[in-house]
Amino acid sequence: MALIVQKYGGSSVADAASIKRVAKRIVDTRRAGHDVVVAVSAMGDTTDELLDLAHEVAPIPAPRELDMLLSSGERISMALLAMAIHSMGFEARSFTGSQAGMITDSHHGKARIVDVTPVRLREALDEGAIVIVAGFQGFNRDTRDITTLGRGGSDTTAVALAAALEADVCEIYSDVDGIFTADPRVVPRARKLEVISSEEMLELAANGAKVLYIRAVEYARRHGVLIHARSTFSSAEGTLVVDEKRRGDLAAAFPQLKGDHMEEPVVAGVATDLSQAKITVVGVPDVPGKAAEIFKIVAKSGANVDMIVQNISAASTGRTDISFTLPKADATGALRALAAEQSEVGFESLVHDDQIGKLSVVGAGMRSNSGVSSTLFEALSEGGINIEMISTSEIRISVVLRGDDLAEAAQTVHTAFGLDGEVDATIYAGTGR
Repeated sequence: MALIVQKYGGSSVADAASIKRVAKRIVDTRRAGHDVVVAVSAMGDTTDELLDLAHEVAPIPAPRELDMLLSSGERISMALLAMAIHSMGFEARSFTGSQAGMITDSHHGKARIVDVTPVRLREALDEGAIVIVAGFQGFNRDTRDITTLGRGGSDTTAVALAAALEADVCEIYSDVDGIFTADPRVVPRARKLEVISSEEMLELAANGAKVLYIRAVEYARRHGVLIHARSTFSSAEGTLVVDEKRRGDLAAAFPQLKGDHMEEPVVAGVATDLSQAKITVVGVPDVPGKAAEIFKIVAKSGANVDMIVQNISAASTGRTDISFTLPKADATGALRALAAEQSEVGFESLVHDDQIGKLSVVGAGMRSNSGVSSTLFEALSEGGINIEMISTSEIRISVVLRGDDLAEAAQTVHTAFGLDGEVDATIYAGTGR
């Protein structure tokens, strides 16, 4: 008998028929002799609809009340799922995030998990029940308020439960069969991966791959949780996300991990991201300390900076331009903060560009293989695609280009690295979650 944590996203529980289908899968897992804990998201687009409703009644909703509102979506789906399981003859108990012991800090809308005390969950499991937990939410002990974890919070809930309960595996279900070499909505010939390292998955998630959220992957890596990314709509084996240090220990239970994996593919996948904007600070005095001033201002605005490029200063003016990328949602605040300090910093102007796209190639094999850069840049050149910014890490190369060129660039690069499959990937529900 194993303890399995399963997570089902919004598209997996979008309506009554979908909830019944998920309930059957959960019951089948229980019939196979396993203990089951389930983290569930709100139905379909419920969270987005609640957000829209909140903004209709208040331009800037109070954060505490917004969390109270948004947390209701998961409570609906957890109760309906428990009812469906009961109708199949199995006991199921639903728990809110606070009842499940998901303790967070006090940051409404983007709370972080600080502790998990799943006492009631363990009692329910010991009594033979299937446990259903509302994802995306928690409880702060100091304020005694409900909090939400932000986008991808249900993934993080599932992984945190798996860590606290010492589960054998955390299965995260979506509407694709696993983790692919690219987003199959962008690159139809993307191939499903059987195994990917947590290091590679972190880079892919950080650079636009939405099948898993970065916070969940980070948590899993830190706490040694094995993730199995699967589809709600098929029984096919998915993709294992594993820390390379644990591969040997897990091989007996998961045949995909057996064999010699010393020579990994050079590139594991291609990630795309249309959610970023670029800000250029024009005419910055090229003297020590100015970059520090600029990014201190940006940090105080709450923006999360990604890529940074500084041009060589013009000899005639002694000034330079500094460009950086950040989430589109953070751009307005960063621009406002910089404009307020323009005279103090001494730059000439600001340029905002929200029509960019970021493409990243990721692979642990980059450490020991040359030629990845040349293959990438040659493919983009042959496709007539211009590069605006470049950033690298040990196992990643990212480029910024025009957003309109991103899909074509991804397909071109995917083919150049030999990642294309023989047939188009299957997408079951069409939303990605």
